Amino acid sequence: MYWPEFFTVALIHLLAVASPGPDFAIVVRESVAYGRRAGVFSALGVGCGIFIHVAYSLLGIGLIVSQSIVLFNALKWLAAAYLLYIGIEALRAKPVSASQAELNRFGSARTARAAFTAGFVTNGLNPKATLFFLSLFTVVINPHTPLEVQAGYGVYLALATALWFCLVAQLFSHQRVRAGFSRLGHWFDRLMGAVLVGLGVKLAFSELR
Repeated sequence: MYWPEFFTVALIHLLAVASPGPDFAIVVRESVAYGRRAGVFSALGVGCGIFIHVAYSLLGIGLIVSQSIVLFNALKWLAAAYLLYIGIEALRAKPVSASQAELNRFGSARTARAAFTAGFVTNGLNPKATLFFLSLFTVVINPHTPLEVQAGYGVYLALATALWFCLVAQLFSHQRVRAGFSRLGHWFDRLMGAVLVGLGVKLAFSELR
């Protein structure tokens, strides 16, 4: 009975998740800099971050936040500050020794918890995701759809997001891809840092309302 609605939700989500943004940037950086394990854990963090958006959408908190300029702008600035922080840290990357580069290639220089947290916080603080899920649960999904069905949609969205970014992690942590960055890894870090800083600045000065 709810299959047409589900397929609509799935299609919209596919188009949204495939669009490059902070989530994509952080998973790529973790994968290239620290290897497949870190990339996968950051992807899982992004996927789990989806549950935050689903939870407040189901509870109606997202609507409250969207109607409050103070709350929404606070979320926007917090997210921008986080992106600027990790971006500036990446911009300060320095060339590493051969032994350290070899350590990073095998993913031993990054804990699973740190990688997961990076993905989780990046997604959880993304105010554009707030708008996306608010629109999804108030416009696309019928308000008369049972709560358990809507929750099921949320579980699918989280799993699909995690799977997508796990595939991204697999691609960018491939040995040949990482080998290409082994000697110029600090320049790649700086490039990704510039991207993250750019996203943070764009977010800070964007009119999301």
